[in-house]
Amino acid sequence: MSTGEWAEDADLAAAVTEVEEFAGTAGWDRPPALFALVRTADLAAAQPSLVAELGAAEFTPIAQDALPDPDLERALAQMSWPAAVVGCVLVQEIVVLPPSAGAALSEDTAAAQAAAHPERTEARLVAGVHRDGRRACLLRIRGTAPDGEPWPVVRGAQLAPNLLDSLLSTFED
Repeated sequence: MSTGEWAEDADLAAAVTEVEEFAGTAGWDRPPALFALVRTADLAAAQPSLVAELGAAEFTPIAQDALPDPDLERALAQMSWPAAVVGCVLVQEIVVLPPSAGAALSEDTAAAQAAAHPERTEARLVAGVHRDGRRACLLRIRGTAPDGEPWPVVRGAQLAPNLLDSLLSTFED
């Protein structure tokens, strides 16, 4: 199945939204954070005292320790999950540039150039995958739109295909 054929999964999208809301309570300017997803029913069966707190969601996100390597690509390449973890969600802050600005970036220094670019927009990208290949993403722009209202959240399984592929590779044997 090609990346273009992935539709966003509703249960996974709900978990991604929950993680973004949790990350939002900590504010901006935070390092990337990773969450394991477990089936809520499995967690409730293992810890019945938590049933009232868990709710009816299909998945429960569980925050993980800080990533083992500051380089996200290397950190994900080192990861694997036990069988009880059915998915994962990564939340990270990114810089978004208009298409016209991207062409002028040097490959070697693109991150630094993007961070200093006058037309940059900061955003929080939250990407989640399920072990079986389901995907979900959302993007929250920092700040407010010209009308003073918060920017609408952008959703879609194709927002960050390379990141989603990297997250999914953490489940390969």
